[in-house]
Amino acid sequence: MTLTGTIDVDCTLGEGPVWDDRLHRLWWTDIQESRLYFWDWQDRKASWVAVPERLGSLGLTSDSEWLICAFASGFALFHPGRGETRWLARPERTYRGIRFNDGRVDRSGNFWSGTMVEDSGLAGGAEGALYRLSPAGDMQSLVDRIGISNGLAWSADGKTQWFADSSCRTIWRFNHEAGSARLTDRQNFAELPEGRAPDGSEVDAAGCLWNAEWGGSQVVRYRDDGTVDCKFDLPVSQPTCLAFGGPDLDHIFVTTAHEGLDPARREAEPLAGKVLILRTGHVGLLSPKFPIENEGKPQ
Repeated sequence: MTLTGTIDVDCTLGEGPVWDDRLHRLWWTDIQESRLYFWDWQDRKASWVAVPERLGSLGLTSDSEWLICAFASGFALFHPGRGETRWLARPERTYRGIRFNDGRVDRSGNFWSGTMVEDSGLAGGAEGALYRLSPAGDMQSLVDRIGISNGLAWSADGKTQWFADSSCRTIWRFNHEAGSARLTDRQNFAELPEGRAPDGSEVDAAGCLWNAEWGGSQVVRYRDDGTVDCKFDLPVSQPTCLAFGGPDLDHIFVTTAHEGLDPARREAEPLAGKVLILRTGHVGLLSPKFPIENEGKPQ
């Protein structure tokens, strides 16, 4: 793999990249600045729009003008062109030190996102959870007792699901009944050492899991059995998430953060906060879409 370029932005906490194959566009969020970013392959220019709350993660929908989003308080459809928000479910409407974080659309078109404990004093012992929103608008909580939800990904057939809790530095693997909310046979897939935490994940066409390691200055490719296939060192200490993209899905876009870095560390990491573009011999999968009606409403 080779670092071929960067997208010149300055994200406090860049996260959640998603490649839209229809528009040849990369979407991502700067959570702490409440910004939704986009970058087009053809003109190589980055732009952003303000969003109504901090945006933890996002996914594509069947209508390219709308995105499915996990804002700090819950799920909504968002129209970047009009700045329009249509709330679907808000389990954290009242802030109690917990917000939504990582999320993705599964292979059957459901949107999953988990919450994280951001302020333990306000949370008062409450913990995060993993939620699933169906295209019909039904929401379920499926995994509880989570510190920081991250690392959602699915195999190409949707029968294997990965999910991570960054607070305990663990990636889990589940059997997933594709199209359903049923998760079984939870297993420890990977455990990281102190000082490194699993952040966002993605799966390639060969069925291997890629993970960005917060604090680890690297992305790691895992084989199906959890053993490490390869690692790629990065010039930043806080990579946050990744997405395959480009016309042939053979590039990897890695979002990064400079949140919490002191001035000396920021000077030593001039690329922190930018999106890194890697050229790889591996190929990704198309991003699934959350089905909606033409009016931007759930079916």
